[in-house]
Amino acid sequence: MSEYVVSIPARLDIFLTNEKAAISRIKARDMIKAGLVMVNERIARKPALVLKEEDKVIVSATGEPVTETKLPAIDLKLKVLFEDDACLVIHKPAGISVHPGAGIPRDAATLLHGIVHLFKERTIPFSSAAVLVHRLDKDTTGALLVAKSAAHHKMLQKQFEDRTIKKTYLALVAGVPDPPAAVIDASIGRSTSNRTKMTVLGSAKTRSARTTYRTIASTSEAALLACELHTGRTHQIRVHLHSVGHSILGDPTYSSSASEKLNERLAVVSLCLHAWRLTFVSPADKKEHTVEAAPPAWFKKDLKQLGMKAPF
Repeated sequence: MSEYVVSIPARLDIFLTNEKAAISRIKARDMIKAGLVMVNERIARKPALVLKEEDKVIVSATGEPVTETKLPAIDLKLKVLFEDDACLVIHKPAGISVHPGAGIPRDAATLLHGIVHLFKERTIPFSSAAVLVHRLDKDTTGALLVAKSAAHHKMLQKQFEDRTIKKTYLALVAGVPDPPAAVIDASIGRSTSNRTKMTVLGSAKTRSARTTYRTIASTSEAALLACELHTGRTHQIRVHLHSVGHSILGDPTYSSSASEKLNERLAVVSLCLHAWRLTFVSPADKKEHTVEAAPPAWFKKDLKQLGMKAPF
């Protein structure tokens, strides 16, 4: 099997043509229709399927059809913040990947395993391709929206595509931004020098990215920011804040000398980025809902050590 991770959204057949340079688009379509390709552990049979950033694509290297992996149910003690007939909002803990993918041990528990458990408890049919409406980085905590059916998944994803869903994150950063509130409008792409990192500079291909931040608490050496995403690029908030000189505490990938000093002094061990509020319209009642996830205890502890009062 050959595994690929999507960095830039594209149709599945075009993605395969670009990644496997020796094949034509017609050949890519034939492979897909023959069941030789999986996307996020599910066989994909539509050449026009639009891949998203961080999707995992597996291609048979032998010409034999791929086999879907049935995810076992694992009770991760996930906290359900909101639930109706169409969806769930769960509180994602730190240190766990949202779904299986390249670089993740095959026996490692992911959030999808925990969702399988929640669906099993509720006797809801599970399809890994139709539950995750969006994603959070492995070390990011907070509110994550999960669809209960393929039809509801499509409706909720449409809200993300139309940018009508509001996502507010809390970020604890080194230094105090000046101005205290602003819009960061800077395209992001995968770094040409380090393929595991994203950047606003030094990338061959970039996509527009826009983040709004406002300072809600600060000291002389750090600030707590409320950040709203207007686009959904990989590592967007982390990259944008780093690009303006305010790296998030606990982030080893996009650190600065100032954030590293604070991390060491305060013994910060987790990424201080939290998906705080999520506002969406549920397909069940057609009403707008705002769900808030309280930051974890260690996040509050870091705030207290810095002498900040938490607004939650």
